[in-house]
Amino acid sequence: MYLKGSKWSMNRRRKRPNWFRIAILVVLIAAGLYLDRVILPTVPLPFVPTATPTRDPESYAVDAEALFAEGKLLQAIDTYNEAIRLRPDDATLFVALARVQIYAGRYEDAQTSAENALLLQPNNSMAHVMRAWALDFQGDYLAAESAIQRAFELEPNNAMAHAVYVEILIDSYLDGTGTFEGLEKAAEESRVALDLAPDSLESHRARGYILEATANYEEAIREYEAAIAINPNIADLHLALGRNYRVLGIYDKAVEEFTRANALNPGDPTPDLYISRTYATVGEYAKAVQYAETARNDNPTDANLRGNLGVMYYHNFQWPEAVEQLKLVVAGGATEDGQPIEPIPLVNDTRIAEYYFTYGLVLARLNRCGEALQIAQQIQARVPADEIAMTNATEIVNICQTNLASSPTPELLPLSSETPLPESLTSTPQP
Repeated sequence: MYLKGSKWSMNRRRKRPNWFRIAILVVLIAAGLYLDRVILPTVPLPFVPTATPTRDPESYAVDAEALFAEGKLLQAIDTYNEAIRLRPDDATLFVALARVQIYAGRYEDAQTSAENALLLQPNNSMAHVMRAWALDFQGDYLAAESAIQRAFELEPNNAMAHAVYVEILIDSYLDGTGTFEGLEKAAEESRVALDLAPDSLESHRARGYILEATANYEEAIREYEAAIAINPNIADLHLALGRNYRVLGIYDKAVEEFTRANALNPGDPTPDLYISRTYATVGEYAKAVQYAETARNDNPTDANLRGNLGVMYYHNFQWPEAVEQLKLVVAGGATEDGQPIEPIPLVNDTRIAEYYFTYGLVLARLNRCGEALQIAQQIQARVPADEIAMTNATEIVNICQTNLASSPTPELLPLSSETPLPESLTSTPQP
């Protein structure tokens, strides 16, 4: 039987294949496979965070140490904090951070870093050393001594501990809480530190400090220079070297060292303060005022900086300006933008006494004797052993007794007549 027209006809002719269409299909399949196997794996999925490689914390620590060597202390601090973020259980990172914070003048932060290290490792001797050092800079000498003794218990031959102990002994002596025997002990400790670590910056720094404290300024200069040779980019070392040059009367080198310190740490008012005092010593009061103003601007709430500026104004015959600044020292007040300034009580301190008797003198010369005589009385009652202050208190009284109507040449005793030791070693920014 034959079915006409059926599609199942056995006699139907087969069509020839379209090879062009097949080739296109093969190409499309190959492209799809390439896209799936090669391209898509490299494309991040939407709304999924992109994975980033984690940097080794050790590399941060290496970078931070390099920044410290370059004197870039604030950057070094930030880099150590990055390392700690990645490895928060590493006590050695907190110890290293505390050391840099101390050199940067961030003493409370350094104490916190050292105590964080101790939370991780209570028997870490270097953590106790850093805590002691930070406490010393904050004037807590008893706690500092306790911390350093604990470091010795854990590691008797820790050179850094011996170096820091030198500073604690000297600072407590200068503060009046230590003894003269403490200075002798400090000398011994400085030699031990050098024997244990002759190439350590801190060992030479400590040795220079005790030599400075005992008025061996030329030897102190050599030790500070040795420390600077190890790391020339630490502002604190240049300040120390400049102090000793200044005491020896080598004023050009003193200013040079203070200027280097200022370049390394421009936000610190201390170099400008020291430069202003140095120029005042040689009678260049206009320059002294310039640097005193810069120091004041760096830290407007510091009454010591206000006092120094007032003294420089007085010597430069800017008496109304001197009164304005010195009144803030004696009575306190506020900065130009309203920040509080705490007064400084009159105590047996050469620099503070200078602020007070200069204030009394300028008030007397402006014929404001009611206020001036009150200052003279305070000096006579509170610092009777300070010969320079007492001489100037008498001068205040004399001026008021003769009721000067003009403004004569200031008769303040010269700055060079002051005792150099407390000036060169005070732990606060009072050169």
